[in-house]
Amino acid sequence: MSVLTRDEAQTRATLLDVHRYTIDLDLTTGDDTFDSKTVIRFTARTDADTFVEVKPADLRSVTLDGQPLDPETLDGNRLPLKNLTAGEHELRVDASMRYSRTGEGMHRFTDPTDGETYTYTQLFMEDVQRVFAAFDQPDLKSVFELTVKAPDGWSVLANGITTDLGDGRWQAAPTPLISTYLVAVAAGPWHSVRTEHRGLPFGLHCRRSLAPYLDTDTGELFEITKQCYDRYHEKFEEPYPFDSYDQAFVPEFNAGAMENPGLVTFRDEFIYRSAVTDTERQTRAMVIAHEMAHMWFGDLVTLRWWDDIWLNESFAEYMGYQTLTEATRFTDTWTDFGVVRKAWGYDADQRPSTHPVAPDPELVPDTASAMLNFDGISYAKGASALRQLVTWLGEKDFLAGINTHFARHKFANATLADFIDSLASGTERDVHAWADTWLRTTGVDTLTPVVTPGDEGTYSLQVEHDGSRPHRIAVGLYDRALADNAADEGRHLVLRERLHLDVPQTDGPLPVGKRPALLLLNDGDLTYAKVRFDAESFKTVTAGLSGLPSPLTRAVVWNALRDSVRDGDLPPAAYLEAARAHLPHETDLALVQGVLAFASVQIADRYVTPEERPAALATLTSLCRDLIRRTEDGDNPGLRLIAVRHFIDVAAHPDTIAAWLADGTVPGGPELDPELRWRVLARLAVLGATDEAAIAAELARDPSATGQEGAARCRAALPEADAKAKAWEAMFGGDDLSNYLFTATAQGFWQPEQADLVRDYVPRFFEDAVTLAARRGPAIADAAGRWAFPAHAVDAETLRFGERCLSDAEPIPALRRKLADQLDDLGRALRVRQA
Repeated sequence: MSVLTRDEAQTRATLLDVHRYTIDLDLTTGDDTFDSKTVIRFTARTDADTFVEVKPADLRSVTLDGQPLDPETLDGNRLPLKNLTAGEHELRVDASMRYSRTGEGMHRFTDPTDGETYTYTQLFMEDVQRVFAAFDQPDLKSVFELTVKAPDGWSVLANGITTDLGDGRWQAAPTPLISTYLVAVAAGPWHSVRTEHRGLPFGLHCRRSLAPYLDTDTGELFEITKQCYDRYHEKFEEPYPFDSYDQAFVPEFNAGAMENPGLVTFRDEFIYRSAVTDTERQTRAMVIAHEMAHMWFGDLVTLRWWDDIWLNESFAEYMGYQTLTEATRFTDTWTDFGVVRKAWGYDADQRPSTHPVAPDPELVPDTASAMLNFDGISYAKGASALRQLVTWLGEKDFLAGINTHFARHKFANATLADFIDSLASGTERDVHAWADTWLRTTGVDTLTPVVTPGDEGTYSLQVEHDGSRPHRIAVGLYDRALADNAADEGRHLVLRERLHLDVPQTDGPLPVGKRPALLLLNDGDLTYAKVRFDAESFKTVTAGLSGLPSPLTRAVVWNALRDSVRDGDLPPAAYLEAARAHLPHETDLALVQGVLAFASVQIADRYVTPEERPAALATLTSLCRDLIRRTEDGDNPGLRLIAVRHFIDVAAHPDTIAAWLADGTVPGGPELDPELRWRVLARLAVLGATDEAAIAAELARDPSATGQEGAARCRAALPEADAKAKAWEAMFGGDDLSNYLFTATAQGFWQPEQADLVRDYVPRFFEDAVTLAARRGPAIADAAGRWAFPAHAVDAETLRFGERCLSDAEPIPALRRKLADQLDDLGRALRVRQA
């Protein structure tokens, strides 16, 4: 299939003005395909040739202005339109289209719990062509009229309010001008809950088998939605631009959510079947806020070409966290951002595949290259840059610029230059220069404090700046608090003062008074940079990290320790010692979860040698046991749940967790819900302490889609040659696995404890993944590169296999990018071990 180039898109945008799509979908034609009839009304500005995109199972007929075109002229996904004359035209396309099992195009899913079937669209980037014929590029906006024929008992959701016409036919209200990739349909026997807010219909929708769980959380979900809606209307002068606001939680969704105007689709793991922490609820709320921000930035005003995808995602990421903090009960969201999302950005920005937040258009020449930029840079680094911009510019001027941008470009398209011009219109500051240094550069700056003694016991600060960006930061000065007893001596710290500083410093060293116990750069986490400690401050951190008063301050410190491990400056064992000393006193759930995740997934599984791994697991097991004991009174169920999950994941011996599974509960709680039962069983499978009969019995107990994934994960994790062979064949030998079942199987397959058993599969991966990706496309390629990569195999031989694959095997772009990133991470793990 041909990918669309930027030059082709510019040429077509100059030629065409697309007025209206009339689309008729028939979802009653069978399990494999559906019918798609499309009428496109458009104007050609001059005489010219062009093309329309479509990826049919069968292209039945095409007419242009009433004259038939030969379907055989379809070349891949391009149907040529030759000898167009200037003026108005009508194109009609009648095709049969394939359902997807990979979350691309029109995805079809049958719920194993009750046998009900659901379909939904995910049309991002270039997948609209899998559903209907289109001039598929973001700057050819149009009105879309949609009719859907669905089986009896189904309801149909779309961008606009839908009307049941009878006989299974549903009509959606015409949209305003939107881009092709934002069209959305979701059809099935949905369980729906509706309300109204400020005159606008709101809806929540999920599979019927999840209805009890949605009903439990309906109040919270609607409350968050309304709070964000109201807060955005306080910030934005443009009112919400669509006729309704539906949120559909759909199965086997590849992303977290998708900002379809009026019909946001979410992965239905956000409908919780099992216990979750309040931080996980906060994450769900953030995604709601993030997607709603897109209604303005992304949907009302849309990028012109994919080089500006960061404009969509960075803005929504920043607004999601900030608005949640301002408008909801989740008032400490930036801690979670700092410890989870920001680390994602830092990691991506230190790989060879890094790119500017706003890459030059020449670096995004086509849709295939654009798809690779949906990463920690476009989301987390971009949001961090915007947070620094607000710190430097002031929120009032920032919002003034945003509102100017909406007014200038509503229902149209805009570029980075347009955005910067809008921001500059409301301030005297040089926003263009800021954009050049922050948005057009790559890499992570490093800030290191140099504390120098002066006269009469005073000290001054000079910040060494390794990098090119200007930073406005806060410097936290912390002193040791007086302790009530010797055991607490040096553990509690108090903020003396928070100083504000521009880096590079132009006025010389900054006086800080008497020597603080801890001097912390970027306190409050307002910029995007790695920070280091002076020697005295590092001693204080080692003894008193958990005694810092603010969770966000502790997040900055933990991130600094994490960066130091990854850079080879801090031994992994020292990080584990810090976790062992301070997490038992930590109260913030995001910090506990983030530190334990890095300690187990990166340090224990990759950064320590196989000989050192048992000691690392023992340290983490002891730490989790302490957290479980600390929460026996039931006052902090979220912390206890995190501790239980991680105790299971790092268990080196099966006895304790096998007893939990047999009893159905952890002593003192919690009871083992489906998520915990599958988690225990997966770890028992890794340890060779369960078998196929137990997995089948658990699947009979929980035959849901999540249960199917749990069983696939457990079967792939069994330490048996036959189990590994079957799992490998399922992943790479056939096309039957859906995106979610592929991922679950891959997650179970590689285990550090089973390195010898799977050794021969390591070189096979680099051959079979290339073939698989070419056959099944970008979504499965992404899953293969992310989850089926042998990340445990930290050795020079794996690097050689991977490098040979990149140089000789020609993997498709989605897989090439994933492999390049994985190999860089593997090389970093090797360097950490050697350090």
